[in-house]
Amino acid sequence: MSLLQRVERAQHGADIPNAGALVPVGPGAPPKPAPSPAREELLREIRVRLLDELIKAFDALREVPGAADARSKIEGTVDRAIDVHGFIVTREERLRLIDEMADDLTGLGPLEPLLRDETITEIMVNGPSHVYIERNGKIQRVDSHFVNDEHVLRVIDRIITPIGRRIDKTSPRVDARLSDGSRVNAVIEPLSLVGPVITIRKFPAKPLTVDDLVRFGTATAEMFDFLRACVEARLNLFVSGGTGSGKTTTLNVLSSFIPGDERIVTIEDAAELQLRQVHVVTLESRPPNLEGTGEITIRDLLRNALHMRPDRIIVGECRSGEALDMLQAMTTGQDGSLSTGHANSPGDMLRRLETMVLMTGYELPLRAIREQIASAVDLIVHTARLQDGSRKVVNITEIYGIEDDEILIQDIFAFEQTGVRDGKVEGFLKPTGIRPTFMGKFNANGIQLPPGEFGIPAEDPTRPGLARQGKGRWVAGDTLQPSGASRPTVGYGRAVTAGGMVYVSSMGPVDPDTGQVVSGAIKEQTRQCLRNLKTRLEAAGSSLDKVVWANWSLRDPAEFDIFNDEWVRWFPGDAPVGQGTVMPPVQRHAGFRISIGVIAEA
Repeated sequence: MSLLQRVERAQHGADIPNAGALVPVGPGAPPKPAPSPAREELLREIRVRLLDELIKAFDALREVPGAADARSKIEGTVDRAIDVHGFIVTREERLRLIDEMADDLTGLGPLEPLLRDETITEIMVNGPSHVYIERNGKIQRVDSHFVNDEHVLRVIDRIITPIGRRIDKTSPRVDARLSDGSRVNAVIEPLSLVGPVITIRKFPAKPLTVDDLVRFGTATAEMFDFLRACVEARLNLFVSGGTGSGKTTTLNVLSSFIPGDERIVTIEDAAELQLRQVHVVTLESRPPNLEGTGEITIRDLLRNALHMRPDRIIVGECRSGEALDMLQAMTTGQDGSLSTGHANSPGDMLRRLETMVLMTGYELPLRAIREQIASAVDLIVHTARLQDGSRKVVNITEIYGIEDDEILIQDIFAFEQTGVRDGKVEGFLKPTGIRPTFMGKFNANGIQLPPGEFGIPAEDPTRPGLARQGKGRWVAGDTLQPSGASRPTVGYGRAVTAGGMVYVSSMGPVDPDTGQVVSGAIKEQTRQCLRNLKTRLEAAGSSLDKVVWANWSLRDPAEFDIFNDEWVRWFPGDAPVGQGTVMPPVQRHAGFRISIGVIAEA
């Protein structure tokens, strides 16, 4: 039996059964059974013939003035090819072939229906026969395919040619963008072993707003009000998250909070940010040409942007050495700058920044890199794609300093999952009970916070927070110092009397009049600790000369000799028995260099 006879029998349900159904392309469309193998083979042959006819008539068809006239010409080309080759197709197949040929002539072929579907957020082409989409956070295979590898390559060329990019065996990968801002990545052989691969991250034609993200459940309106205040206060922000977690969308919304009278320079590999302000300069990197010259990197553009008098700089994504230039821009007058980076947590984002700075090739000490990061970055907004496919802001984290070569961070808000209902993750961003050190920045910039300050705890002199150093960029004036943030909760030494002895826990170098850690070196802090011990022991009915055992913790063991010189001044005779221990992190973070605990006779 010939192929044509088998196809005719298949049309009447008398031959090969249908293959498994694939996901329909249109939103809400009912699943349709896939054509039988024989039918699919015939339709593939028809598409090849029609594409050949279309390519031959391409110039003539492109010159047709109106879309309706062009479609009429395409219909004639399709009907003529079907008649010449004696193909038998149904009315539905004929219309579908005409639509496919029209898409190939005026657009991106099989990708066009997917690009028009607003419910699709990602399109993945794994060779000509395997096309997948992402809808509602879930990946599905669709009933759409290309004729062959050459067909996919033609579509790639159509995407990259208008923006001056190229792809070939000497440069087998490319990043590009569509006219609507959607991001495109393409890979061909020898890198890809499955044929040409296209990945398209779609962005809505109309930029998403705060109301949209609140409706999607990304974060609450109150949280976006807090982030708005942070942007207006010119805090430097990084948006971190995994692939497809919504970093760029979140960055777009955050950028909408920038006042319209500021000059903004955006820098990207492929321009995809959708800023609403008028005074925006958009810069895009450029790959090398065929001779391997002419490349303009993100780092080049960042250096150039500093000469363009920007108020803020937005880098679409930091991937390598440009992180160093971004950090320098954040600390040299471009406060309020924004960027994104791939990371699984806020802490991972900081470690990635360290790695990216090292990728510059400069042999910088790790301490210097961390100091630069701690001074430059104020806030990390971490996004995640949860198990139900939803995208949410799960952490708002402050970077508030550096201690013992470690960058200090604390969550201001963290996502708390309350359950799962109908397959959907439920929860909300909840205040952690920590008051950020940058709260003074809001008042300094004339920003009025709502009553309750988003659930952030108010300043409470009876429950002071950890001692922290202000950001280097903030200390130009007293109004920019974090208020009420240098009173430690540790180091006051609790005294307990039992069995004729007085036990005093770790006493720190805290001035009892101000409640602040005394400034100065180990000698001054040791004196303050011993003054505090003397007062506490006398209040408990004992004294320093009755101390029989002591325990001291030094932040730096190398300072023991200086500590001991002061210690013997206070105990000139037989000093009490004692031992040294490792200082706990909470005391180091409070600014202690020394803490002392003792046991004395009552």
